[in-house]
Amino acid sequence: MSSNWGNSFQISLFGESHGAGVGVVIDGMPAGLKLDFEMLEAFMKRRAPGRDKTSTPRKESDRPELLSGILNGVTTGAPLTAFIRNSDTHSGDYAELSSLARPGHADYTGFLRYGGFNDVRGGGHFSARLTAPLVFAGGIAKQLLAAYGIFVGAHIARAAGIDDERFDDVKLDTQTLLSAGARDFPVLDEQAGGRMREAIEAARLAQDSVGGIIECGIIGVPAGIGSPIFDGIENRIASILFGIPAVKGIEFGAGFAAADLRGSENNDPFVMDGGTVRTQTNRHGGILGGISSGMPILFRAVFKPTPSISRTQSTVDFQKNVPAELSIKGRHDPCVVVRAVPVVEAAAAVAITDILKSEGRIPAVLDGAQAPHRA
Repeated sequence: MSSNWGNSFQISLFGESHGAGVGVVIDGMPAGLKLDFEMLEAFMKRRAPGRDKTSTPRKESDRPELLSGILNGVTTGAPLTAFIRNSDTHSGDYAELSSLARPGHADYTGFLRYGGFNDVRGGGHFSARLTAPLVFAGGIAKQLLAAYGIFVGAHIARAAGIDDERFDDVKLDTQTLLSAGARDFPVLDEQAGGRMREAIEAARLAQDSVGGIIECGIIGVPAGIGSPIFDGIENRIASILFGIPAVKGIEFGAGFAAADLRGSENNDPFVMDGGTVRTQTNRHGGILGGISSGMPILFRAVFKPTPSISRTQSTVDFQKNVPAELSIKGRHDPCVVVRAVPVVEAAAAVAITDILKSEGRIPAVLDGAQAPHRA
């Protein structure tokens, strides 16, 4: 399985949803970063299940066990390994799925790819449970980036057809960027968040689910970072984001809306701002030719509705090659978008860290034990 990502800051995910646990090995972690474990734990709790009715009732602490790469709270430069134990597995919920294809899942395609040896319990290695170690890696990356004045934040831009406010793409400040992540329900407009909650609950009671959109911003990235053609910032971010289960689309800046604009409307005029080159608008999302312009980097990721729903659905038994019906048992999020906000932040942080380290902007050994900045 292709579970490795990155060049100079490489992550390798391992484990299954209902196995002993899941984890990550981070290779290329600079030595000398003093970690804030309280901050890391708070970040991981944002993704952890069982917090309210908008998420699965599965109870997991998501507390990482650090196996290597840390000494006295400071990174050593050796591969950093974290293991997150699974403690609330109900494998019996998946006993009948060895040959029934759950609509919207990788049961059938996984069976074909791995000859029937893949673990189907909770989705196995295809499960969103693997985003827990990704969030760990992203939490480490966020602390490393903060030491260089770079911050990553996200919010639910849309859920169940209800819109939140959008980030100011020109004057996005750190407080606004991180504000949604400090709330139990990660939105900018809490009234809109309340309406989202009601719509998600209505879908849950109807034995259904809803999808949505997450908007992510990155500020503090110096101009001139990235590469053209196949290794641009968009390429790197998109590559890791599509590793998040349920992501079905990504747009940067104006995104698909640019298709309806003229060049005179879509272009961002350049201006001087206190001796710094900036743009009046930011429809380019902070990236031109795959390279950072110095403006806030902004993108949005589309998440499909949770495919695991308890309504009866038509399917097939792909070993007997006969039609079948299926009502999915188990514990599932009626809307994955809520817990996916820190996952998107984590993926973006890992991508930016890999780019900066590959270009020599982050050394192998930091200049003294650096503690992450608190915004």
